[in-house]
Amino acid sequence: MDLKDLYRDVIVDHNRKPRNFGPMLSPDAHADGHNPLCGDRLTIYVSLDGDTVKEAKFEGSGCAISVASASLLTEAVKGKSVAEVDKLYGEVHELLTRRDTVAAPGLGKLAALSGVHEFPARVKCASLCWHTLNAALHPPQAAVLAPTSTE
Repeated sequence: MDLKDLYRDVIVDHNRKPRNFGPMLSPDAHADGHNPLCGDRLTIYVSLDGDTVKEAKFEGSGCAISVASASLLTEAVKGKSVAEVDKLYGEVHELLTRRDTVAAPGLGKLAALSGVHEFPARVKCASLCWHTLNAALHPPQAAVLAPTSTE
């Protein structure tokens, strides 16, 4: 199986059967994200144990890539410290935005997102959940929070 087949299979699977989809009662952190380009909207919820992500969930609607990326994100961050999530955020951002980037060995199923750079219009779809998670874990100090946007 080549990378394009892996990309397609993982995206289709996580879009059809998103993992960790639904609201979270009493999250420790959450943020809303919106991609005005294609209308994707989601909320990321995080439950923490100290600085470790105990649980991550999402809800909302969007294109197949947006839903699949959020599903993959929720699986990937469980059990990781906020610092490890920050590092993962950087690796995924690099994977999505740079053509010459090779997936880091520890990315697992997230490596399938490397196929997104072949479709530049979809990079924001795949990265929305990651930016939203980052906003949830590192909220701005503003009194009124606006939804995270890819614009």
